[in-house]
Amino acid sequence: MTWEAWTTLGVVAFLMGVLIFSTLPADIVMVGCLTLLIVFGIVTPEEALLGLSDKGMVTVGVLFVVVAGLRQTGAISMIGQWLLGKPKTVSGAQMRLMTPVTVLSAFLNNTPVVAMMIPAVHEWSKRYKLSVSKLMIPLSYASILGGTCTLIGTSTNLVVDSLMKKQPGVEPLSLFEISLVGLPCVAAGMALIIVMGRWLLPNRKPPISQFDDPRNYTVEMIVEPNSPLVGKTLEDAGLRSLPGAYVAEIDRQGEVLAAVSSEEHLHANDRLVFVGVVETVVDLQKIRGLTPATDQVFKLDSPRSERCLIEAVVSDTCELVGKTIRDGRFRSVYNAAIIAVARNGQRIHKKIGDIILRTGDTLLLEARPSFAEQQRNSRDFLLVSQIEDSKPVRHERAYVALAILGAMVFCVATEVLPILQAAMLAAGLMLITRCCRGSDARSAVDWQLLIVIAAAFGIGRAMEVSGAAGVIAHQLIGLASGEPWAALAAVYAVTALFTATLTNNAAAVLVFPIAFAASQDLDVSFTPFAITVMMAASACFATPMGYQTNLMVYGPGGYRFSDYLRIGVPLTVLVGVITVLLAPVFWPFH
Repeated sequence: MTWEAWTTLGVVAFLMGVLIFSTLPADIVMVGCLTLLIVFGIVTPEEALLGLSDKGMVTVGVLFVVVAGLRQTGAISMIGQWLLGKPKTVSGAQMRLMTPVTVLSAFLNNTPVVAMMIPAVHEWSKRYKLSVSKLMIPLSYASILGGTCTLIGTSTNLVVDSLMKKQPGVEPLSLFEISLVGLPCVAAGMALIIVMGRWLLPNRKPPISQFDDPRNYTVEMIVEPNSPLVGKTLEDAGLRSLPGAYVAEIDRQGEVLAAVSSEEHLHANDRLVFVGVVETVVDLQKIRGLTPATDQVFKLDSPRSERCLIEAVVSDTCELVGKTIRDGRFRSVYNAAIIAVARNGQRIHKKIGDIILRTGDTLLLEARPSFAEQQRNSRDFLLVSQIEDSKPVRHERAYVALAILGAMVFCVATEVLPILQAAMLAAGLMLITRCCRGSDARSAVDWQLLIVIAAAFGIGRAMEVSGAAGVIAHQLIGLASGEPWAALAAVYAVTALFTATLTNNAAAVLVFPIAFAASQDLDVSFTPFAITVMMAASACFATPMGYQTNLMVYGPGGYRFSDYLRIGVPLTVLVGVITVLLAPVFWPFH
């Protein structure tokens, strides 16, 4: 090998080691290693930065805006309820999650499927007290496995099929032909994740639970007359499974129902009294059909979509101490509405307007974000802080957001538009229809993830131009010693290795001519080799860089590099064994 190839392999090995054994952010590590490759002259700056203009990377970035529109309108919660339901165990939750994701990914590009599902899974796991780290990797893996079932399931399949059509005497594949191998891999892969996931997937939780917060707020919410919650039981409405909160009582036309049963049916205009921590109060604000009981929020001089929730601790110099919230005219004085009050962890048995303010009371306010800046140094409050992700949800636009999503999916599935154009159009419509504001769109983009994806393309390019990838491929194929089955296994191994370190498409393009040459040398049919390249290029389970969806769930799942190795390596081997055994059965060598 040339010194360029040795240098590239050394940098990639160093990259792997740092990601596995340290907690340094992935974007810093990958950009640092890419910088070394530029300094050593392995790749030019232009080649290293090609990933910044890659359609896949840009598509992921644009999809963040689409997802922001779905989240801001509450459409994500609706999707979660329709697809995910109410799991009773972690294994049951994994099955409920992976089944629809696998089906969707067989016909749609898996990047938008995962982008749509990440926030839904996050809310779902919080509501049913599931560890999100048990669900995010299964989400990514299910989307990858689903893509192996049809020719249009992944871009890799289409790339390999396009290369096959250029080879003389090679028959192109039909839409569902690859499912002969893909479906067994899906079944075996899902079984492995569900059975072994309890040991192989991490169970990460924050060191201090957010639900141990001593600030228990008392908040009142009203069931709107046209609410979808009307007629449902508390259990079916999901109000019994809220983490860190409980329904203390229901006020129904002046009659107070205490110690409410989970089978109690909700009526229009029911006044529900919740006691819980601030995170759950924020979640209550996002449930379609529930509105704050205080009418003060509707008297503020700004649209609800422009407000957020703010916590403020009352000081002893506040002029409203000793007065009720109503008599002190809090809304008029501060242009903010009090949603809830916390007092030493005690429940306050009064309506919001009748509560007499005391020094040290923690108020949960709905106001413009500027309130926090204006009152931060005020003598009236000891502490003022804005609650993140607490803007009221625009439920009235939920169906508009879903319609935009549906149109995007339809355009991609029917090939009316390429995925990038469809995603950009959908993002633009989200902004035009006010499902998502410009400021929300900018803050929704995960720039760290985009940097990681772009850097991965640059490192993959270095593997190609340095000759390191080609040398490794030929060495592994040479180990087959003229045996077709062994050659097939070697093709799978080298493709899977490149997929883990490069990108799936780069790995497929790189190994394809080697696999074709191997089939010609052995005088056997090339089709089982092509199928193996397809499956191996999609078997990107062992590293986060191997596939975009793995990178997309890296942060939300709180994962480390080693988490992918622990469950991804066995899954990669399992898919390889099934592929190598079945491909020559359905597409014989001779």
